[in-house]
Amino acid sequence: MDEQLRIILIIIISVSIFGLLVFVFVKNYVRQKINNLVEEEKNKKTRED
Repeated sequence: MDEQLRIILIIIISVSIFGLLVFVFVKNYVRQKINNLVEEEKNKKTRED
């Protein structure tokens, strides 16, 4: 029983760490895309004025 519990905990921790890493990368990617879009909009507005 202890061996099964240890394996289950290792799997849960591994999946949690992987999920956290994916979340951080996706969050940074989306933030970068949004910042680029905002900058493009600012540049368009300044050119129009």
